[in-house]
Amino acid sequence: MRIWSKIFKAAHSGENRNPETRRNWIRVFAGMSGLLLSLIAADLLFPPPLERARDVSPLILDHEGRWLHAFTTDEGRWRFAADLDEIDPGFVDRLIAVEDKRFYDHWGVDPAAVARAGFTSARAGRIVSGASTITMQTARLLEPRKRTFGAKVIEMIRALQIERRLSKKEILELYLTLAPYGGNLEGVRSASLVYFGKEPSRLTDAEQAMLIALPQAPEARRPDLRASAAREARAGILDKLAMLDALSGQRADEGKEASLRVARKPFPRLAYHASWRLAQTEKAGDIASTLDAGLQARAEELVASYVKQFDDGATASLLIIENETRAVRAAVGSSGLNVQGGWIDLTAAARSPGSTLKPFIYALAFEDGLAGPSTLIEDMPRSFGDYSPENFDRTFRGEVRVREALQHSLNLPAVSTLDRIGASRFSAVLKAAGVVLRTPTRAEKKPGLALALGGAGVTAQEIATLYAALGDGGAVRPLAWTVKEERAEHKSYQLFSDAAARRVSAILADAPALEGRAPAALSDSAIRVAFKTGTSYGYRDAWSAGHGGGYTVVAWVGHADGSSRPGWTGRKAAAPLLFEAFDMIERQGGALPDLIDEFEGETPGVALARLNTPREAAPPEIIFPRQGVEVFMSDDRGFALAARGGAPGYRWYVNGEPLTREETSGRAVWRPERAGFYDVTVVDGEGRMAKSKVRVLASG
Repeated sequence: MRIWSKIFKAAHSGENRNPETRRNWIRVFAGMSGLLLSLIAADLLFPPPLERARDVSPLILDHEGRWLHAFTTDEGRWRFAADLDEIDPGFVDRLIAVEDKRFYDHWGVDPAAVARAGFTSARAGRIVSGASTITMQTARLLEPRKRTFGAKVIEMIRALQIERRLSKKEILELYLTLAPYGGNLEGVRSASLVYFGKEPSRLTDAEQAMLIALPQAPEARRPDLRASAAREARAGILDKLAMLDALSGQRADEGKEASLRVARKPFPRLAYHASWRLAQTEKAGDIASTLDAGLQARAEELVASYVKQFDDGATASLLIIENETRAVRAAVGSSGLNVQGGWIDLTAAARSPGSTLKPFIYALAFEDGLAGPSTLIEDMPRSFGDYSPENFDRTFRGEVRVREALQHSLNLPAVSTLDRIGASRFSAVLKAAGVVLRTPTRAEKKPGLALALGGAGVTAQEIATLYAALGDGGAVRPLAWTVKEERAEHKSYQLFSDAAARRVSAILADAPALEGRAPAALSDSAIRVAFKTGTSYGYRDAWSAGHGGGYTVVAWVGHADGSSRPGWTGRKAAAPLLFEAFDMIERQGGALPDLIDEFEGETPGVALARLNTPREAAPPEIIFPRQGVEVFMSDDRGFALAARGGAPGYRWYVNGEPLTREETSGRAVWRPERAGFYDVTVVDGEGRMAKSKVRVLASG
C-alpha cells in the first residue's frame, strides 16, 4: 500500500504543478489501481482448489479412539487429515529445516531461494534446485502439473493465494495431508501407520528422516519395494539434519544403522457394515462411533465360528446394545464378507420377525388392564374373519395363563390379545416408537392380526430398539451409533409403563431354558436374560432377542436371500448365539447387576381373570373339520381335530370309531386311510355332542 500512497501524493503535490506531469502520475496511479483490482478479481474468481484437501479417507474409531475401519477416498487413496497437535513437533521442525528453512518469513515464495536457484542453474547450465517452498509444493499437490517454467509461475501465484487464505499451521497441515509417500499413500499419517504401524507422534529419528525423504521421490524410495534406495535417502536426510544442527551427529549415525525392514501393514477391518454406513452419512475424516473395538472383534469371531455348524450357506447377524445410553457396542452385519450375501448389512434388512413382537402385545394388554400374567386365555382353534391361525406345533392346549402363552409362544392367545388391543393401534404405537411395520403391498392397507405372528417386516436394529426399551422401563430411545449421539439428550417415548415392562421381562426370564443350558438362576455368574425367539413363515428367518445385565442382544440366522431353512427355528438356530453373546459380555466383565428378579407381580387395578368369555355353559362346537368341508388327504401328520365350548374331557369319533390321543401332543389326530365321506363326532365331559360330515379328497 505504500507505493500507492507515494503515487497519490506525487500526483497531488505542489511540486507537480505541470498539468501534463500530473496527468502522467494520475495515469500511473489508475493503471496500478486497475492492475491491483484485476489481481484481486482474479484471486476471487480463480481461488486455489483447497477443497481437494477435504476429500480424506473416512476413519471409523471406537468410543475410546481405537481404529475400527478406514476407507479410501473416491480416488482410491489412503489420505488422512494431518493435525499438527497430533504430530511430533520435532518432526515438523526438521521437515521445515530441510524443505523450507524460511517458511515462517516469506509469503509463499522465497525470493532469496529463487535468486539462488536461478544463479546456480545458470552457472551449471541446467536446473540444480527448484526453489520450491512448502507452500509452493502444497500448490503443486493441489493441482498437479508437468514440471515446466509456466507451471512454476502458476505455483508461485497459487502459493501467494494460499498464504493469503491460510495460516502457517494450516498450510503445514495441508502439505502433510497431501504429500505423496508411495503407491496410494498420501499424507504423513497414512505413511506412518502403513510403514511403521504407529501414529506420527511416536516416530524415531530414522523414521522421521524416512518420511522427510519420501515425498521428494516417493516411488523411487519406497521402503517396502526399494529398501536400498530408501536407506540411502534416509542417510542423506540424517546427514543434512546433523549439518543443520537439527540432530546430533551421534543420533544421525545411530539412525543410519536402524533396521529398515518395512512391509505395508494392513489397516484394521472391524465392523465393516456399521463403518460403511457411518462413512456414508457422516462427514469425511475421523468418525467416533459408539462401538467397542474389543467387543466388536470378539463378536465377529463368535458369529463367524457359530455359522460353521451349518452346511447350507446360512449366515448370521448380531447386535449388542448398552441399555443405559442405547449405544451400539457391537454390530455384526454378516458372518463374513466372503460368504454369500456377506456384503449385505443384515442388521438393517427388513425381515419377518416371527414371534419376537409378542411380548409387546402382552405388555400393552397389561398396560390396558386387559390381562395380567395369571389371566386365563384360550388356546383353542378360532377364526378371525377369514384368518384362521394355528400354533407352530399344530396342537392346542385349551385354557392357559398368559405367562404360559408367552413363554411357550402360543399363537392363538397372542392373536386373540392383539384382536382385543387392535392391530391398527399396535402398529401405530410401534410407529410412534420409531418402528415401522412393513406390510406386503396389497389393496387393503389396514394392519391385520397377522402382525402377532410376524406378518410385517422389521429390522434387527428396530427389534433391538424395542427390547432395549423392555429393559429400561418401557422407554424407547433411538440407538446411538456415534459418540455425539450417545452424549446427546434424546426425548424418550414411553411405549408402556415400567410395571408392564417388568412383568413381561419376568415372564420371559422364566421361559424354558435351552436344551443343554442350565437356567441362569442356578448359576452365580450367568446373566439372567429375558429373551424371546421367533421363526418366520417357511423357516426363512430365525430370531432371538433379549435383555439382561444392562445389555440388549439381537441374533438373526438365515440365508441372506431369504430362502427357506426347514427345521431351523429361532430356538434352535438363533437362541444359542444369543446366549453365547451374553456369556461373552459376562466374561468381559461388562454385565451390570440384574433387576429382572424384581419384575414379578400382577397388574395393578383390575385385570381380567379370563381374557375370553367362558364357553363351558354352551354345548361343544366342532371347529375343525367344520360341517360340509372338503379336505385333501394330509401327509403323515394328519388332521388335528379341534372343538370349543362344552365341558372339558373331549372324546372323538370318526364313523363311530373312537380316536386315541397322541402321547406326545395329547391331541386327537385323524389320519384318514382313503378318500370318501366321514362323520366326525365330539362328545364333551357331560355327554353333549356335536357332529360334522366331511369329504376327504385324494391329494393326487
